[in-house]
Amino acid sequence: MSAVYGLYPDGRSAQEAVNGLRAAGIADRDIVVVSSQPMEDYEFGHMDKSTGMWWFACLGGVVGMSAGYGLVTVTEASWPMRVGGLPTVAWWPNLIILFEMTMLGAILATIVTFVVSALLSRGRLYDPAVADGAILVGVENAADDWAAVANLTRALRAPPGARVKAL
Repeated sequence: MSAVYGLYPDGRSAQEAVNGLRAAGIADRDIVVVSSQPMEDYEFGHMDKSTGMWWFACLGGVVGMSAGYGLVTVTEASWPMRVGGLPTVAWWPNLIILFEMTMLGAILATIVTFVVSALLSRGRLYDPAVADGAILVGVENAADDWAAVANLTRALRAPPGARVKAL
């Protein structure tokens, strides 16, 4: 058996299903919850909240700032222009370019990270009823032991209005 899941009409019954799966010994990282709208009022809406995308955005910002610094320094040093006793590398005008290059690096790194994470995401359960407003709660890679599958099915059927399916 590859997966067992249930479809629920509202967030309260989906939360009961998540609690039932936890009581059955399933870890939070193995529970899949799919909904067509945000469910921030319920605990299951915050299970997979943290991501490492901001690390890549910060790294992109540092790379962008370094590239901007190199760009303005090399450009000003290479341009044959008399500056009349002023410093060749003027920091106040260069800060604008450093800021813009920092933001460009951070934005591009965020977009690339988002696209890569979307393309490389692990296979998730899905049912067409989710598009109609149902909330899917399930377990991928369910055990091959029929007693364990029966225990999962019982936990998923406990809330009212549940439609349990197995793949």
